[in-house]
This record gives sequence, C-alpha cells and structure tokens, in this order.
Amino acid sequence: MNSQSILILAGIIFLVSCESRKKKENTLTEDKITVAAYYFPNYHTDDARNTEFKGEGWAEWELVKNATPRFPGDHQPNVPAWGYNDEKDPKVMAQKIDAAANHGVDTFIFDWYMYEDGPFLNRCLDEGFLEAENSEKMNFGLMWANHDWVDIHPYVKGEEQRLLYPGKVSPERYEDISNLLVEQYFTKSNYWKIDGKAYFSVYDVQKFVEGFGSIEATKAAMDKMREKAIAAGLKGVHWNIVVWGRPILPVETPPENTNELIDKLGFDSSTSYVWIHHVALPETQTDYNYVRDEYVKYWDTAKEEHGVPYIPNVTMGWNSTPRCAIESEWEPVGYPFMNTIGNNTPANFKAALQLTKDKLLADPDGPRILNINCWNEWTEGSYLEPDEVNGMSYLEAVKEVFIIE
Repeated sequence: MNSQSILILAGIIFLVSCESRKKKENTLTEDKITVAAYYFPNYHTDDARNTEFKGEGWAEWELVKNATPRFPGDHQPNVPAWGYNDEKDPKVMAQKIDAAANHGVDTFIFDWYMYEDGPFLNRCLDEGFLEAENSEKMNFGLMWANHDWVDIHPYVKGEEQRLLYPGKVSPERYEDISNLLVEQYFTKSNYWKIDGKAYFSVYDVQKFVEGFGSIEATKAAMDKMREKAIAAGLKGVHWNIVVWGRPILPVETPPENTNELIDKLGFDSSTSYVWIHHVALPETQTDYNYVRDEYVKYWDTAKEEHGVPYIPNVTMGWNSTPRCAIESEWEPVGYPFMNTIGNNTPANFKAALQLTKDKLLADPDGPRILNINCWNEWTEGSYLEPDEVNGMSYLEAVKEVFIIE
C-alpha cells in the first residue's frame, strides 16, 4: 500500500469514527431528533427485594398475566407477543435492542432505583442490556427513580399503602452513588451524552433536596458530580429534572417552587415522564387526543416558565388497572384505581409523534429530543413492545415518523 492509499484509508477511518461518535452524543440543536424511551425494569426474576416480598421467581409479569377487565371496554389481559420473557437475559435484551434501534428508538432511559441500603431492579441493566452482544447498537441513560417505593403490586383498595423503600438518601450515600454513576455508567461508550455531558435525570427533586437538607448543599453535590465526570474525561453531567404538577403515585407531592429549584440547582433541562402528570383524566376512558392536546398546552407553558430547554414527552397510553387487586371493586379513588386513556390507537399515537416532531423542528432553539412513555410499562398500559393484538404497530409508528428511508 502506497503513502497516498494510507492517507485515504486514514481519512476514511477518521470520518467513520466521527460518525460513530455522533451516534453516541447529541446536541440540543442538531437537525436529527433523538427519540428516547423510558424503560421500567421490573420484568425479571430473582431480584433480591422482590424475592423477599413476593417470593421466588416473581416479576411484574404476574400482574400482567392475572389482569382482568374492570369496566366495559377495558381490554385485559394484554399478552406480550414475545412472551413473558426475562429482561436480565442478554439474549432477551438483544431482541429488544434490535427492535428499538430498527424502529427509530435511539436511547433507553432506564428507571434507575438506588436507595440508602443499595440497588433495586438493577439486574435488567447490568446483566441484560450491558451484557447484550448488540448493546452498542443504541445508547442508554438513567433517570433516578428516587421516589418512595410502596407495596402496590397489586394494591388492595382501602388498605394502608406500606412503605418499603424510602427514596431519600443521605449525603454520605449520595457520594458513593455519584462515584458509581461516573465509574460504572457515564464512562461507557454508549452512555447517552448531550453536548459531551452524561445525561442524568432526577424524578423526585424534593426527595433529592431533602437528603441534603438545603438547596445550597444539593447544588454543591450536583456540581461535585459534574467535576467527577470531567475528571473521568467527559465534559460534565447534563442534569435533567422530571417535572410533574399532578401526582400519580400515592407518595408524590409536587413541589411548589419547581422553577426556583430548576434555577438555583442549575438543571440543564427539564422534561416529563407521562402526560397525566399534567393532565387530569375526567372520564373512565378519557380520549387520547384530548389528553394530547391538553399536554401540548402544558408544553407551551413549560417552555416559557422553566428557563431551560424542555424535552417533551409522548405517552402511548395509560391504564393502571393491572395493579389493582382483583378482589377489589374498581372505582377511580386514586392510584392505581384511576381513570384511563382510551382510543390510544397506533394511528393516534403516530399522529402525536408527528405533532411533536413538527413542533420541535419549528423551534430553532431546540431541543431536538423527545421521550416516550414507555418501552414496557405493561401494568400501566403504556408500552411499545408488541402485544398479540397490535403486534409491532406502535414501533412501526415510531419508524414511520422518525426513520426517513
């Protein structure tokens, strides 16, 4: 090989390398819209906490299997087309990765549970996703689901909702957690980065602040994790806050000073987990398009009030009746006994995706990111994974809107 050929080959390798890095990192204002999907990791067996409270071999699939219709038009059970698989199996996760990447989902945002006394539901990510042979095919990020965990799987109406794992962690425990995040996750080649910073989202900002005792101490801890990320070779941490105004879980209390917290804590962006954190469901089966339109009104408000880029959400559906104990009569008295979203057809979901894409592209200042609820919230009726009724239709909707052939 002559010197000219070597230079040409080197140039090709450089360009390929650049393209590869582009796939791993995003900017808030690039042309391509990044599609992220939340991933709820409670569909694997042998989690130590689940085994203790639910018994050997338990996964939330048990609630999906046992679900029954609770009112006219309630379609239950929803049967997964891939079967009741175990997500901590790398081969199972490889199937999910292929389906997601091939249909326009760029990133899984894992609901990440880490408490004062250790992790919960981590085997899906650590043993399933990260050990899958094709894991580099897509990015992953973390949303710290730092809310209190109560025993509602299932919930008997009227019983006290027993607190199992408090969401608040101490400053000392957070120090260990931040080290773990940087060393074990943020530095992975396919960890989701925005402008070179590792994306990290916080679900319950109040619980986060309570652990430190003040806004000032919380900000100092956040800044320290940024410094750790920079020392590890990144450009920092992209801190994202999940904002919600309407509580869903029984332990949720919306903060009254969200905008102040965003500003004083120095969050880089804000987002939502699900539409109904901002929209009431007035009917047993509230029309999907009504909820969409009401959420879009909130989106416009959030863009103006938060003072940071707002990453919008598209929700596939909502029906938490599988978490309602079968022996309890259904009535909308509070989660999981609550109204649902109906008419969430693949066509209506696709229209919501298209609306969101068009609205994002119309804003020259960005961001160019959206998230979807959810890849697999089967017991809350919001999932992209195929079932026996709709097959791959919801994933096909994502592909048709976001993958240009």
